[in-house]
Amino acid sequence: MSGCQEIDVERYLVKRVKALGGQCFKWVSPGHAGVPDRIGVLPQGQVFFVEVKRPGAKPTKLQLHTLEVLTRLGCRAVWLDSKEAVDEFLT
Repeated sequence: MSGCQEIDVERYLVKRVKALGGQCFKWVSPGHAGVPDRIGVLPQGQVFFVEVKRPGAKPTKLQLHTLEVLTRLGCRAVWLDSKEAVDEFLT
């Protein structure tokens, strides 16, 4: 996926969630570094958190820790680094 940037993956995520009838909110949490980039909400109350990366990039230790905390709390929390990963996650 040469030339694909993080913003391309993020825009694709937003587009796909909207196509499924949902919303994909940008999450900014002052004072809480490491929170995922997006909160996705799909019909029937499906809520998930996504850290978006460019293809081949990995989350920081703090971002991984935050995803793990959210997962332990019973949330769906993932990181996605490609349009294909977005499609797989939303399937």
